[in-house]
Amino acid sequence: MKKSTGLRTLVGTRSRGKLSSTRPNLSELQANASDESAVSESPVRSRVEAADPVAVPWGVGRPARPTPEARDGASVLPLPVDREVREWKAFLPERASGLRWWAGQAFKRAMDFVLALVGSIALLPLLLVIAVVVKLTSKGPALYRSTYVGYRGRPFVGYKFRSMVQNANELKAEMGLLNHMRGPAFKIRNDPRVTPVGRFLRKFSIDELPQLWNVIRGEMSLVGPRPPLPEEYEQFAVWQRGKLAVRPGITCFWQIQGRSEISDFAEWARLDLAYIDAWSLWTDLKILLRTIPAVFWGHGAY
Repeated sequence: MKKSTGLRTLVGTRSRGKLSSTRPNLSELQANASDESAVSESPVRSRVEAADPVAVPWGVGRPARPTPEARDGASVLPLPVDREVREWKAFLPERASGLRWWAGQAFKRAMDFVLALVGSIALLPLLLVIAVVVKLTSKGPALYRSTYVGYRGRPFVGYKFRSMVQNANELKAEMGLLNHMRGPAFKIRNDPRVTPVGRFLRKFSIDELPQLWNVIRGEMSLVGPRPPLPEEYEQFAVWQRGKLAVRPGITCFWQIQGRSEISDFAEWARLDLAYIDAWSLWTDLKILLRTIPAVFWGHGAY
């Protein structure tokens, strides 16, 4: 097997920032990721190590939990101001310092606002119906509010339609052994906390429609790495923090590559870093278009 040459080859070939439509073979991805000589050539790794010379855990499986010295403020929300610029820039490609990148990001933000606003207005009748159904079929509010860690470590309140029983957070501590994800993220197949209506909403990602409000507010984007919970963020290795170097989003590589079928958080984080490295407006458009069939068929969602 031909050796990988870094993050770009882990998620499919691309040219000049464009994403290939070829879905990566996960077994090959893991085999490539375990090749230390290949991973050491990653442009993202070299940038991270240049900004923070502590050991960066790359490899298959759950990354080793860094020591407090290695984490160096990983649990702080947000990062200390004197470290923020130096650290977050390390996760961006070299072209991010150019005018074209920042003009593209400004256009992306404008399109996010317009599309999210138009979508929210167009979907308002459906949103109201869903809210009523959630409220009438189980105890608790129609909307679930939770604190997430967003752009460059800044916390924000995110919204979803409630898809679980009202005391789901209290029950979470009792279900640690059922977690099928390796790493900080928490995912359970056939989660008993999910309501019958919630199972339908989650299968087709309808529960995430209220996040359009977060997009309007500028806390999220339509396309970008998924925002973690604070308790998940606290367990991130240094290199995994890099997924928040850009504004988090509703959909990204993870959603179109199988979602919860990917059971290794390290692999999920690599996909997010690869998105940052490959970012362009054209890449975002293709991810949005590929999200439609992924959501319609409900692959990897539960």
